[in-house]
Amino acid sequence: VASIVASHFAPEWVLNIKETGQVWLVDYTDPNCPGIKMIEAERFLHDGGWDSTKRYFLEAANARNKIAVIDAKEKKLTALINTGGIKPHPGRGANWVDPEFGPVWATGHIGDSVVSVIGTDPVNHPDSAWKVVRTISALSSGNLFIKTHPNSKWVWL
Repeated sequence: VASIVASHFAPEWVLNIKETGQVWLVDYTDPNCPGIKMIEAERFLHDGGWDSTKRYFLEAANARNKIAVIDAKEKKLTALINTGGIKPHPGRGANWVDPEFGPVWATGHIGDSVVSVIGTDPVNHPDSAWKVVRTISALSSGNLFIKTHPNSKWVWL
């Protein structure tokens, strides 16, 4: 397991089962008999984080240079996004509101200096949802984590 987070829609854990490429939604209502919904995503899942609504979990398939988007409410794979970078590694990723594309989520990459910014608003910005809307060149040869805060104008790698 490469990542475990709690769903905001059901009593479930969202687990990345790394080498299998599956995301498991584990219902922990009955600890003696947990229910498991398996969602096929992409192999070699690693870490990831929630979009700003906490509905969509974006997780890196870093050996495939993709981000898998899991809809925790509908319990399904929403998108597989090519990041345009080598080995995405978001930690939990970073969320902010882009002036052109609305709510976005970003990941850095271990293998190069690209930061991929992905649109995350399928309701108000459907043309940019689940696509890389910006790539930013970082002043490094790669990074492990990306962070920001709603009260900050900075994104840290």
